[in-house]
Amino acid sequence: MNSVQRMSAMTMPMLLGAVVGCQRAPTFNIMGSFFPAWLICMVAGTILASVVNGLFVRLGLNTEIIWPVIVYPCLAVLFACALWLVSFS
Repeated sequence: MNSVQRMSAMTMPMLLGAVVGCQRAPTFNIMGSFFPAWLICMVAGTILASVVNGLFVRLGLNTEIIWPVIVYPCLAVLFACALWLVSFS
């Protein structure tokens, strides 16, 4: 194998790896401005986490949560990732 063949054998996987991401970006047109889909999922996840917080307060379960600073952001991430998987997988 000469040096040119070796070089092309090494650069081809790198070029293919770079081109894999070249597809349509999941964006939404909201009043003329394009927002990325992950941002929409993040906002929806935060809203769902606040709804769950209100539900926990109504049921009296908020006193059972030891570290709400950890639990509610984790709930927001869970909801955001679940919405992403359901909507864009």
